[in-house]
Amino acid sequence: MCYSGKKKKKSWKNNSILKKAMVKTAKPPDKIPVHIAIIMDGNGRWARKRGLPRFYGHKKGVDSVRNIVRAAAEFGVKHLTLYVFSSENWTRPASEIDTLMRLLEELLLKEEPELNKNNVAVRTIGQTWKLPQQVQDNLNYLIDKTKNNTGLVLVLALSYGARNEIVDAVKKIAVEKKDLSTLNSEEFGKYLYEPELPDPDLLIRTAGEKRISNYLLWQSAYTELYFTDVLWPDFGKKQLLTAIEDYALRKRKFGGLEIE
Repeated sequence: MCYSGKKKKKSWKNNSILKKAMVKTAKPPDKIPVHIAIIMDGNGRWARKRGLPRFYGHKKGVDSVRNIVRAAAEFGVKHLTLYVFSSENWTRPASEIDTLMRLLEELLLKEEPELNKNNVAVRTIGQTWKLPQQVQDNLNYLIDKTKNNTGLVLVLALSYGARNEIVDAVKKIAVEKKDLSTLNSEEFGKYLYEPELPDPDLLIRTAGEKRISNYLLWQSAYTELYFTDVLWPDFGKKQLLTAIEDYALRKRKFGGLEIE
């Protein structure tokens, strides 16, 4: 089921008393997604609209990452996966890639105190061996320093592509010379980059595009999709809450029939 963020729905949100309560608590009453995945799109457009270089859009986008991690933890989300750098992003100009990698290298160290303070554990998915060595080192450092935290699990998709993930899983199976006649979808999932990660309940994409761009293709078979025109640097706690509210109104059947 797809949603553009524009269609109005009748719901408990139209009740003024409940709406006032929502403003006060900034949290929907129930049905919080266990796992939210986000395609963070629109940094470049945000900068261009302001006559600024793209770097400023990426830098402003980092503020949104920080705010969304805090909000997700506050709302009770258990897993948050962010599409930080895709396998296709390697085709961008070398100067932009270098800027992004330097920004990432700095942030992986800078954010460690706050992540630990907020009990956030960091994981990663993707072909991270393709990242610059210093970025890899800082990423491994951050994962190690937050590994004992028991709150929100923040998964950074870096040098990630879903097709590559599936191909890499097949290669792992081939190396083990597994009897393919016994292989099923549940067991195949054990060969993905982060097999313990539950499938996303909700996938959000910002900036108006309505596609999932090679992101978590295997895991998103029954994920609810939410699209918004808001550019990523402008996406904050309020916008995340709106997406969760919409998710809470949906009836997920997973291919079955709705139970009356």
